[in-house]
Amino acid sequence: MTQIDFYILPDTTIEARLDFACRLVETIYRKGHGLHVHAENEQQAREFDERLWTFRPDSYVPHALIDASETPTPVTIGWDEPPTPQAPGSQAMLNLHPEIPEWFSRFERVAEIINQHQDVLASKRDCWQTYKRRGYPVRAHHLG
Repeated sequence: MTQIDFYILPDTTIEARLDFACRLVETIYRKGHGLHVHAENEQQAREFDERLWTFRPDSYVPHALIDASETPTPVTIGWDEPPTPQAPGSQAMLNLHPEIPEWFSRFERVAEIINQHQDVLASKRDCWQTYKRRGYPVRAHHLG
């Protein structure tokens, strides 16, 4: 069964949430896990792609937009469809979308990031309740 991890940040800005997302992606990549980042839309996916290149000058996370690369990468970024089953990002998913994609359970782990921005709080509270109602194991990680 898919393990769900919620990372709860004290920050209120969307930028802080995305900066933490970059650090989390880097950590997951360094541990050798494939990861798919599920964005809300194409614009967010492209912005997150760019952010991964620039969030830290000494960091390198090999990644690609799902529709932009034929070469497999450890980290994929998409917004509509799930990665193909053969894609390396099939171990874990980072969900940046306000809603849960129907296909989330194909991953071993799902990460959700909550910060104190009102829109994020409302949507991720609904996600938390949906996962719990469906019987998935949910863990909260409160970050200071």
